[in-house]
Amino acid sequence: MKQKAKLINKVKHLIKRAGLPRWLHHFGPKKYEFWQHVIALLIKQECKLSYRRVSRLLEWLGHKVPTYSALAKMSKRIPLGIWQRLLKATISHKIHISAIDSSGMSRPLPSPYYYKRIDKPYPVEIPLKLSIAVDTRTKKILSLKLRDKKCHDIKDARCLINLFPSRPRKLVADKGYDATWLHEFCNERGIETHIPVRDYGKLKGFNARTKAAKRFRKRTYHRREIVESVFASIKKKFGVSVNSLSARTRRAEIYCRAITHNILGDVVGLFQHSLSHRKLYISALINYSKKNRGVLIWLKTKKKNFQKI
Repeated sequence: MKQKAKLINKVKHLIKRAGLPRWLHHFGPKKYEFWQHVIALLIKQECKLSYRRVSRLLEWLGHKVPTYSALAKMSKRIPLGIWQRLLKATISHKIHISAIDSSGMSRPLPSPYYYKRIDKPYPVEIPLKLSIAVDTRTKKILSLKLRDKKCHDIKDARCLINLFPSRPRKLVADKGYDATWLHEFCNERGIETHIPVRDYGKLKGFNARTKAAKRFRKRTYHRREIVESVFASIKKKFGVSVNSLSARTRRAEIYCRAITHNILGDVVGLFQHSLSHRKLYISALINYSKKNRGVLIWLKTKKKNFQKI
């Protein structure tokens, strides 16, 4: 029961921080609050369940939860601005270095037997383009953009930067984001860019791109690898494909995945932080107590017990 209360309080605090109302409608029946819908949608993505199964599971656990049809309608009705505010509410720290990149997502396809029956080649390519911005220190997703068609990576860079919860000090990206207008756009907002120069000719003139090439640091640029690991962890946890069919439900699905990733990242980070402090504390005590054999024997037994844990 305590774990249930913690989850409910965390989601309520998240909605309160985002400044959202208790109900999203004014004239309808006030039967279920907005946080009850959000909890069901987040658990649906984390446990990879359908609307019917997540409604049934939460009902068995003693939660007052909307029906599966109400959850499906709510995922379509929630506007984009509310999803963006919920994602921003998961970020409460200052951002030092941000990394942006994009990756492809797939849609659910019919079986190859169906394609064989209708005499069409398999598979038919139906791509989705997902661009995200990540905090390289905490691996949290700062902003995202989902497109239904193929496009260049740099097309969503302006949108990702505008959706930042706070301005980072530095921005890292690969060569695909090397453009003069992007360097100027970041310089106007006080963001230092570390993007490698493209190999299509020498730098000419004295503009924002040449300035960025002079202050480019390879060590800072290697922080871009964090965004690749975030893409890998998301695809391992939630899958490569997006199960929804319409554009609004696909958007809701991707934002739910990003919000659950940020929330669970806090829990894992606290757990790892506590373990690292235990190891440092034990090693410091052992080094300090080398002069005293009795204390050293006692610490060695404690160390064995910590290693078992």
